Amino acid sequence: MKQIDLVYRTMLAELAQRSFDAQFESDFPLDGRFVTVPVKGRHYWYFDRPTPEGKDKRSYVGPHDDPAITARVNAHKDIKNDIRERRRMVGVLRRSAGLAGPNPFAGDVTKALADAGLFRLRAVLIGSVAFSCYSGLLGVRLPAAAMQTGDADFAQDFANSAEVADSLPPILDILKAVEPSFRAAPHQADQTKVVAFQDKKGYRVEFLTGNRGSDGYTGKPSPMPALGGASAENLRFPDFLIYEPVRAVLLHREGVTVNIPAPERYAVHKLIVASRRAPDTIGRAKRNKDLLQASLLFQALLETRQADLIVDAYQEAWDRGKSWQEAMVSGLSLMPDNGRQALAKALDVSVDQLGLGTRHENGIRA
Repeated sequence: MKQIDLVYRTMLAELAQRSFDAQFESDFPLDGRFVTVPVKGRHYWYFDRPTPEGKDKRSYVGPHDDPAITARVNAHKDIKNDIRERRRMVGVLRRSAGLAGPNPFAGDVTKALADAGLFRLRAVLIGSVAFSCYSGLLGVRLPAAAMQTGDADFAQDFANSAEVADSLPPILDILKAVEPSFRAAPHQADQTKVVAFQDKKGYRVEFLTGNRGSDGYTGKPSPMPALGGASAENLRFPDFLIYEPVRAVLLHREGVTVNIPAPERYAVHKLIVASRRAPDTIGRAKRNKDLLQASLLFQALLETRQADLIVDAYQEAWDRGKSWQEAMVSGLSLMPDNGRQALAKALDVSVDQLGLGTRHENGIRA
């Protein structure tokens, strides 16, 4: 697995910084002001902007104790939106460095939602569109075949959605500005709730959240106050996936600032969900992509000397109980050899010890 030259990694870091600055300026124009608001014992930044009616419109910004957010609040008037230079940097990174980006339509969908404030409201881009960010984030080249997708998936923790006291415009309106044929797809279990949107070519945008109660709620829609009237599919495992996400830049147009799962969590999550795919043709194709992506990330993390992150994420998932362990073992039995070898090396066990679930002084014998 070839690492990216230092000059390109430096350029990517600069692009990520500039893109975040530009997104911040777009979200919070100079005619407003930042205020701190206490919520349940923590302080958060909000942005008050005057309206023609004479009443301020308040928007959520982020935690006061996030140093990156607070630094941008303090330097708000100095931010410059250098869109042309950022487009040049994206072009260099994709053409010369060989870094991956999303297909143009997926990029446009993600950018539209980002511009509307989706990631400001603490949502997380997941799935193969998110996977395209890991090449730059980890500084390695990942094969484009692992990034092909016909949908865009986003997740948000319910507590975050309820606590930010802010909301997107209607999701369908945002998507129709990208492609007029987008329509709401009512949920099968509750036709009054919408968790997905689909265009005439079958491209699907879906929202997920972690299961907040017993397994009896799995597969049912959960209303999400911050998602502009949309709900989210209530599933097991997303809470593990989107815990403490990382900020990254999607190499599309002038760069799109997104939140994505930590790569080690993404890899372990794919190992788990692969074993739960339907046995039909579509399910097998998705399972194979899950396992390919998990395998590539295990290798990339090992190559970049971040095996400790794999150990911590794997241990956390394993400790969640028998059903998680069974899913992990099942996924391991299907994983490509190079992925299993990388995982075994990270855990400091032999390949044939994977799946035993006993602790090792240097990690996990699992």
